[in-house]
Amino acid sequence: MGILHLIGETYAQFFDGNMWIDILTRPANWGLIATLVVMEGLLSADNAIALSLQVRHLPVKQQKKALMYGLWGAYLFRFIAIGLGTALTKLWFIKLIGGSYLLWMMISFFTKMYKDRKQNNIDDEGEESHSSFNKGSFLVRMFGVFWATIISVEMMDIAFSVDSVLAAFGISDLVGILLLGGMLGILMMRGVAQLFTKLLAKVPELEVTAYVLIGFIGLKMLLSTVHEIVALFGITMHEIHITHLQFFIFIALSFAVTFMVNHFKKRKESLTV
Repeated sequence: MGILHLIGETYAQFFDGNMWIDILTRPANWGLIATLVVMEGLLSADNAIALSLQVRHLPVKQQKKALMYGLWGAYLFRFIAIGLGTALTKLWFIKLIGGSYLLWMMISFFTKMYKDRKQNNIDDEGEESHSSFNKGSFLVRMFGVFWATIISVEMMDIAFSVDSVLAAFGISDLVGILLLGGMLGILMMRGVAQLFTKLLAKVPELEVTAYVLIGFIGLKMLLSTVHEIVALFGITMHEIHITHLQFFIFIALSFAVTFMVNHFKKRKESLTV
């Protein structure tokens, strides 16, 4: 009953006008929202392209309609995930699992990047694999091509959203910030995916930065559980808390180093040509 009450209180905050006024009038909150939007864009630029490929077998009008239905489905999933997740991440062991997963994401990314470099892989190798829509599938037989496509888009949206939602919980525990950042991030992912794709093509190091930030967010989430874990052994300590200022400084330094590395790498390449 305690967890159900916690979830109910969390969803009630979505309709609390005072909460929204407080969030929208604090500059630091807008910084966190902007961080969520940028993270969504960096993590999901190629995902929006994959979704476009998933519907390309449909007529043009139905493609737009399928993507629109998929967008509303993504919003609904984000609303549910943020409501449940914000309540559940108040439990220390959920934060422990979430933080560990984010660190695992970072480690997996760098491991894969190392293996890909050894094999000299090409960046666009998987483009066609995203578009393998099976017209003879069970979903098509049950619902027809159009609705089966929408279901596929929804499932892909949910899969793409899991990592972003978990990262968001590490940035803030305020439902208003998470909801605004998530909703704007989804809209931007669909609207300006090409812009982020071009930016990543010009500054490929940004993808590395995104996963460094993912790891930092995971570490931030894990540190917030240390005092609760040691309390199980009868040890009392203050919560280790990374402030908003420290978080923003880390983000600013990360992006500054990224663009510096990119600049010097291009300069070195131009000198060797």
